[in-house]
Amino acid sequence: MQKTNIMQSETIPRLLFKMSFPMMLSMLIQALYNVVDSIFVAMVSETALTAVSLAFPMQNLLIAAAVGTGVGINSLLSRRLGEGRHEEANHVASTTLFLGLVISCLFIFIGLFLAKPFLNIFTQDAELLKLSTSYSRICLIISFGCIFSIFIEKLIQATGNSVQPMTMQLTGAITNIVLDPIFIFVFKLGVNGAAIATVIGQIASMSLALYFLSKNDYIQIKIKDIRPNARIIKDIFQVGLPSIVMNSIGTIMVSLINGILIAFSSTAVSVFGVYFKLQSFVFMPVFGLNNGVIPILGFNYGAKNKKRMISTMKLGLVVALLIMILGTLLFQLMPRQLLSLFSATEEMYKIGIPALRSISLCFIPAAISIILIASFQATGFGFASMMVSIIRQLVVLCPCAYLLSKLIGINGVWYSFAIAEVFGLLFSIIFFTHVYKEKIKNL
Repeated sequence: MQKTNIMQSETIPRLLFKMSFPMMLSMLIQALYNVVDSIFVAMVSETALTAVSLAFPMQNLLIAAAVGTGVGINSLLSRRLGEGRHEEANHVASTTLFLGLVISCLFIFIGLFLAKPFLNIFTQDAELLKLSTSYSRICLIISFGCIFSIFIEKLIQATGNSVQPMTMQLTGAITNIVLDPIFIFVFKLGVNGAAIATVIGQIASMSLALYFLSKNDYIQIKIKDIRPNARIIKDIFQVGLPSIVMNSIGTIMVSLINGILIAFSSTAVSVFGVYFKLQSFVFMPVFGLNNGVIPILGFNYGAKNKKRMISTMKLGLVVALLIMILGTLLFQLMPRQLLSLFSATEEMYKIGIPALRSISLCFIPAAISIILIASFQATGFGFASMMVSIIRQLVVLCPCAYLLSKLIGINGVWYSFAIAEVFGLLFSIIFFTHVYKEKIKNL
């Protein structure tokens, strides 16, 4: 007999807190790992920090594939549970593990054969290329821990449990933080040590995830069912593929911005890499909130409960705005202190202080877009989220960054982020109006 799901019985404020707060906390720990990892790497040398920054797009591609597919998994499973189709939910979970095997093999290929040619586009410095290539290869070839931990996290989260995903992420992040200085400094592995600590942390998270999945009350997986199911795969990627594309666009965007910045100096690339680590402290909690909002919306969309969907959206929007306002104030008032964490040189301060202040202007409009996009993903309209991302990052941001860099110098690159986010918000509102009329209004 299936238990009553808290998605349909708990009050929205309590439910959103239960679903989101553990994820927000675990993502803050993940953000802490990202920053600590870069702080340790910066202690090795600025070249090492630049190498990790150049490797970031490759890592982002991995995360895009895993998280994007995970969004599709989460959306589909929460809808099936909301509809009461529990046997179908079990098949979704089994197919998820098959997809994990396939995607892991894909990234082994990318790591072996494509990492070095890609990185060679951005630098001909032999030492920099060597460091960034070895770091990327370790993270990509041994990526199964990352992929499976994210997939299982999304499965468990869709059943209404956000404490276990938090525990999984905390396990991975803490393992990583503890091992970083050991592999980097004690074993004297430098950048490679950071990569090794990363994959060990991911494997630790995956191991705990598999244990939690085996004990889950709402989904049961049989070994014989871990095989391709064309219909389920299609349903997963109907939402997941646009999300993969949306997140992969970040890889293209970072690569293009790195290409613009390297023309100024390698320090500019380091500053951009540092910004991405620091902004994760602001964006990760909002993404954690978003991860709690999506299954609530998806479940209540499947259960045709419009009132609970709207209440969730309103509360999520208020919390996201509060987080982003605090983040904006932090970047505006304390940019020097933030940069000092990364053994900053005077050149890094000169470039970085205006960079942090200018880019942080995009935080508040981004908060609104993120919550609106959650409604697209939860209702199976992932195409809209993909289009918003394409418009913001490729149609507006990159061309704007290039043009302004020619007109007013490097600061023009930083201004382009806020300009692009305003356009992203405008199109998010347009698409949400369509989604509301077509999918939510008449529930």
